[in-house]
Amino acid sequence: MRSTRVALLALALACATAAPSLAAPNVVVSIKPIHALVADVMDGVGTPTLLLPSASSPHVYTLRPSDARALEAAAVVVWVGPELETFLEKPVAAIARRAQVVTLARDAGLALLPAREAGADGHAAGLDVMDMHLWLDPENARRIVVYVAKILSLADPANAVRYAANRDRTFARLEALDREVAALLAPAAGKPLFALHDGFQYLETRYGLNEAGTVTVSSDRVPGAKLLLAAREAIRTAGIVCVLGEPQFSAALAQTVVEGTGAVVVVVDPMGAAAPQGPGAYDVILRTMAKAVRECLIPAV
Repeated sequence: MRSTRVALLALALACATAAPSLAAPNVVVSIKPIHALVADVMDGVGTPTLLLPSASSPHVYTLRPSDARALEAAAVVVWVGPELETFLEKPVAAIARRAQVVTLARDAGLALLPAREAGADGHAAGLDVMDMHLWLDPENARRIVVYVAKILSLADPANAVRYAANRDRTFARLEALDREVAALLAPAAGKPLFALHDGFQYLETRYGLNEAGTVTVSSDRVPGAKLLLAAREAIRTAGIVCVLGEPQFSAALAQTVVEGTGAVVVVVDPMGAAAPQGPGAYDVILRTMAKAVRECLIPAV
C-alpha cells in the first residue's frame, strides 16, 4: 500500500513538472534592453511583445497598426517613461486603457542620475531633468527584474512560482555580469573619452569612466559644422584617443569630429540593434559595449 502511494506521489510530481505553464498575460515592452529583462522574467511562461525596432529612435518612432493592436490587447505595458519613449506617451493613454502601465523611471525604485547640463552644442538639459538611459547600470537592471517579477506575479498568480524562480536566476546572472564588466573596464577607468551623444552616463558612473565632453545631449539633434569643429578642437586639446559614437550618427559625421586629432571612433549601441531579442539580450548589449569601450581606450599593441 505504501509503495503504491509513493508511486502515485512520484507520478503526480512528474506530471506537475512536465505540465506547461498556464497562459501568460499579454505584455508589451517599449525598447529592446528592457524587453530583454522582461523576457528573462517570463522565460518559460510567455514571450513579451517588443514595440520599438532597435534601429529606431524612441523619441520619434511612429506606431505601426500592429503596435496599436498589441497595446490594445495588453494586460501589462512596460516602458522607461515619456521622457525617453516620447512616441508612446499618447498611445499609452489612448490605446492601452485596459493595461497596467509600468513606468520604470517612476515606479521601480531605480537610481536615477540628473541629465548633464550641455554638450558642445550648448543645448541644456533643463532643471530637474533626469537621464533616462537608466538600464546601463546593472544595479538598475536588477531592480527592474525584481519589480517586473512582482508585477507579473500579481497580474498572473498562477505562474508566480515561475516568475520568482526566473527573477532569482536572472538576478544572480546580472550580478556575475556586473563583475565581468567591472573587470573589463577596470584598466580603462579614469582615461578621458569623448561621446557624440551624452547617452553613457550610467555606464561611466558605474565603472569609473571619464567622459571629458560630448557633442550633443540629444541624439535627435544633428550638430552643425561650427559645433563639429569646436568638438574636434576640444578632442585635440584634451588629447582624447577614444570617441563613442552610436548607430544613428553617420560614419562621415563621426570622422569629421576626429579628423586630424589622432582619436578613433568606436560605435557602441545602448539600444542593442545587433543583439539577439529575448532572454539574455541585456547581457549581450552591456558586454558588447564594455568590450568596445575597453578596446578603444586601451588599443591592443
